[in-house]
Amino acid sequence: MFFRNLVWHPVLVICLLVIQRGFCVPLDKIHTRTSVEIQAQAVTDLIGRLLPGRANEFDVKVEPGLPGEENGYFQIEKVSGNATVFVRGSTGVMAAWGFHYYLTQFCHCQVSWDTDQLNLPAVLPDVSVRITSLDKLRYYQNTCTVSYSFAWFQWPRWEREIDWMAMNGINLPLAFTGQEIIWQRVYLGLGLVQADLDEHFSGPAFFAWQRMGNFRGWGGPLSDNWHQATLALQHKILERMRAFGMIPVLPAFAGHVPRAMERVYPNTSYTYLTPWVTFEDQYCCPLFVQPTEPLFTEIGTRFIQEMIAEFGTDHVYNCDVFNEVPPTQSDPDFVSSVGASVYSAMATTDPDAIWLMQGWLFKSEAAYWTPELSKALLTSVPQGRMLVLDLQAEINPQYIRLESFYGQPFVFCLLHNFGGTLGLNGAIPTISDRVIDARNFPNSTMVGTGLTMEGINQNYIVYDKMLEMGWRNQAPDLNQWYDEYTVRRYGVDSSAIKSAWRILQTSVYNDTSGRSFHGQYLLTDRPALFKFPFIWYNSRDVILAWDSFIASALTEPMLSEAPNFRHDVIDVTRQSMSEIFSQLYGRLLVTYCDKNVTALGEVARHMIDLLQDLDNLLQTGPKFLLGKWISDAKSWGVTEGEILQYEWNARNQITLWGPRGEILDYATKQWAGVVADYYKPRWEVFIRELEITIEENRRFNSTAYQSMVFNAVEKPFTFSTKIYPVVETGDPIVTAAILYDKWRNIYQLDNDNPITDCVALEETKDDRGDEEKRFFYLVENSEM
Repeated sequence: MFFRNLVWHPVLVICLLVIQRGFCVPLDKIHTRTSVEIQAQAVTDLIGRLLPGRANEFDVKVEPGLPGEENGYFQIEKVSGNATVFVRGSTGVMAAWGFHYYLTQFCHCQVSWDTDQLNLPAVLPDVSVRITSLDKLRYYQNTCTVSYSFAWFQWPRWEREIDWMAMNGINLPLAFTGQEIIWQRVYLGLGLVQADLDEHFSGPAFFAWQRMGNFRGWGGPLSDNWHQATLALQHKILERMRAFGMIPVLPAFAGHVPRAMERVYPNTSYTYLTPWVTFEDQYCCPLFVQPTEPLFTEIGTRFIQEMIAEFGTDHVYNCDVFNEVPPTQSDPDFVSSVGASVYSAMATTDPDAIWLMQGWLFKSEAAYWTPELSKALLTSVPQGRMLVLDLQAEINPQYIRLESFYGQPFVFCLLHNFGGTLGLNGAIPTISDRVIDARNFPNSTMVGTGLTMEGINQNYIVYDKMLEMGWRNQAPDLNQWYDEYTVRRYGVDSSAIKSAWRILQTSVYNDTSGRSFHGQYLLTDRPALFKFPFIWYNSRDVILAWDSFIASALTEPMLSEAPNFRHDVIDVTRQSMSEIFSQLYGRLLVTYCDKNVTALGEVARHMIDLLQDLDNLLQTGPKFLLGKWISDAKSWGVTEGEILQYEWNARNQITLWGPRGEILDYATKQWAGVVADYYKPRWEVFIRELEITIEENRRFNSTAYQSMVFNAVEKPFTFSTKIYPVVETGDPIVTAAILYDKWRNIYQLDNDNPITDCVALEETKDDRGDEEKRFFYLVENSEM
C-alpha cells in the first residue's frame, strides 16, 4: 500500500511499476517542482502563440492524476453547445500534449518542423477522451543535435522548439547551451589561463564533439561575447522548459580536460585519448584524467557546483565518457572505476543525481563492448541512478544483448538521421513493433521513448510516427495511418496525394535492411569513379510518386496552396532529381569505359545542368537555403572577427568537417547555394579530369584529383563570404512543374542498364583499383 500511495502522490513521486518484476528503479527524483499554476499558464501562453485568434476557446488546468496514472495523463472535454475545449493534464507538458492530440486527432491539423497546418473547423469538434502515457519519460535530442541543428538558435527559434517539445509530450530534453562559460570558470579557478582555454574550446558548430572528448580546439576560440550571450540564452531556455514541467538534462564531467592541466597539475596521472577519425595532433587527443585521481572528483564536483549555482538543477545529468573513443584500458575493473568516479563527481554535490548516458558506445563499438565490459560500466552506478538511452533501438537495439542494461532503466530511442542530411528515408513499419517489443521484453526496464536524431528538419513523418508511440499501445493500420497523416499535413483530403504517399510508404519509408542510412547521395558525395551508395528501394517508385505530386499540384488548387504541400513538392522533386542524377552518372561511366570523350561531354552537360536546376528549385523553399544557416551563424557575431569565424564554422561543418576533410560530407546539405557553389564545381572538376584522362590515354589519378578538388573547390568554399538569400524566391509549384517537364523523360529513357556494355571493354584490365573491381563485380553479378 505504501508504494501504491507513492504512485498517485501529487508531485508524482514514484517507484516505477517494475517493482512487480522484482526490483525498484528509483527515478522518484524525476518530477517537476514548478507550481501547477505556472505550468497551466505556460500552456495557455503556448496556445496563444500558436492560435492567437482562437486561444480563448481553450481552458487549461494542471491537476494530479488518478491511481494508475503514474506516468501522467491528459484529458480533453468539449460538449455540444459549449464553445470551450477543456484541457487537463498532470503536468504542463501533459496538458500541452493533450492540446496537440486534439489538434491532430480531432481537428486534423499538424505542427511540424517544416511548417504548420492549422485550418481548424469553425466550430471545434466535441470530444471526451482521457489518455494515460504508457511510459514515464519522453526524451529529446542527441548530443550532436545541438551542433547539427541548434548551433545558431536564438531565443525566438528556441521558444518555437520548446513549444513543439511540449506539444509532443517531451518531458526530458537536453539543455546544453551555455556550458562553456561554466567550464571556463572551473578551469580558471583551477589555475589555467585564458590561452589554455582558447586552445581547448572548439567553435560553436563543433561543440558536441569537443564536449565528448573527441577533439579539442577545432573552430575556436570562444569570445566573452559568446559566453555572455549563451549564458543569458540558457537561463531563458531553462525557465521555459521548467515552466512546462519539463526536466532539463544538464551536462556533467566525463574526465576530458585541456592539455594544459598537465602543466598545472604535473603529479596527476593522465592519459592522452586516442585520435578520433583522422584529426592530427593539433586538434586531437585531449587529456583524460585517471578516475582514481583526486583531481577527477575535484573537477567534476566543482563543475556540478558551479552549474547548480548558476542554473539550478532537476537532478539529471548527461555524461558520455567513451563516445567513439574506447577506454585506455579494456579491463572491467578500470571501466567500473571510471563509471563510479563519474557518478561520484555528480553525487558528491547532488545526492539525488541521475546519470543519463547515451548508449551509442554499445552499438558503434559492439565488438569492443562485450557483455562483461558493458556490465562493468552499467553496474558501476547504483541501480536506478543511471538512465541509458538505447540510441538506435529502431534498427539495432542494445537492450536485448545487454539484458535490459543489467537492471538500469533505459529509454527506447529513434536515431534515424545522421548529420542532419536530407533524403527521403525511414523504417516506419518497424517503429511501432519494436517499441512494443521493448515494453514487453522479459524483465524490461524500459521507462520511456525518445528522439535522438542528429539533425532535425527532415522526414517529419518518421518522427511523427515515433512520437505517437508515447500513447499508442498497439501498432496502427499503416494504410489508414498514412491516409490520416496526409490530411493532417495538408488540410486537404486528396485521393491522388494519398496514392502518392502509398508509393513512398512501400519504398523509401519501408527500409527493412537493418542498415544505418547516412544520407549519402551521389550528387552530394565527393565525385569518384565507380561509386554507388547503398539504397534499399527502387528509384522508379520515387519517380512514380513525383508523377502524382506534380499532377496534384497542377490540378488541385487547395493542395497547391498548402504550405506543407509546397514544401513536400520541393522535397520529392529534389529526391527525384537525385535519382535521375544517379542514372546520368551510370551513363557517364559507360562513356568513360568507351573512351568516348564526346559522349562523355554530352552526359556531363546534362549532369551539370541538372545540378543548377536543382539549386534553382531549392531557392523556392524557406527550409532549403544555405543563406539562412549562414545568416543565423553570423547573427551571433558582435565583432567582424566573430562574424567571419561563425560563418566559417557554419560552412565547414556542412562540407569538409575538419581542416582536411576528416569527416568529409558527413553533414552534407542539399540546400540552395551549396548545390550551385560546392557540389556543382566539384563535379565540373571531376568531369574535366575524366576528359583529360581519356585524351591523354592514362588511368584516372584519384589521389591527384582529390588534392585538386580540395584546393580548388572545397577549402575555398569554407572561407568564402559570399552572401546568399535568406528568404525563398520563386514559386515551388511552377518551378517543380518546369523541371518535371524537362527531366522526367530523361529517367524513362534509362530503364535499361547500359553499364553492362562496358564490362567487355574492361575484362582484360589487370590493374583495376578496388573501386573498379567492386563496380564490375556488381555489374557482372546483377546486383545493380
